[in-house]
Amino acid sequence: MSISKLKTSLFLLVMAAVVSANSYGENAAAPFQRAASTELLVHKNPNCGCCGAWIEHAQQQGFTTTVQNHVNLNALKAELGIPANLQACHTSVSSDGFVFEGHIPARYITQFLAEKPSGARGLIVANMPMGSPGMDMGSGFQAYDILLLLNDGSTEIYATINSKAQQ
Repeated sequence: MSISKLKTSLFLLVMAAVVSANSYGENAAAPFQRAASTELLVHKNPNCGCCGAWIEHAQQQGFTTTVQNHVNLNALKAELGIPANLQACHTSVSSDGFVFEGHIPARYITQFLAEKPSGARGLIVANMPMGSPGMDMGSGFQAYDILLLLNDGSTEIYATINSKAQQ
């Protein structure tokens, strides 16, 4: 068995254990466990408070973050291939070059980095859904999709978040 297939099999085994534990009443909102810290470079506007709240979420889930403030992020987002109609307030780039746009729950970034889907550039949560990490509004919550951004610029649904517990 190749190393890649072995890693994939191990990841699927761990995910099955997590899903199994959660289906028996364990806390579904427990942080997704990672083997090592992952670095994210977060590009944001210096005046954006929700970006800071998302960065705190990422750090609480084990990510190391470095912030670069920009007055205008449009050129950077275009360079990274983020479609204009799917842009959010901040853009993160992993140490290995994957792009994470918007208020993505950290557990899905961890999952993506473990899988590294073929032909994918990163993940997107378009706009700023109420109740997503960094956009906490008490008990308010708006269901949203996490999109897989493919190298050709197209997207497909990676995950649908229907409750805060899924984050």
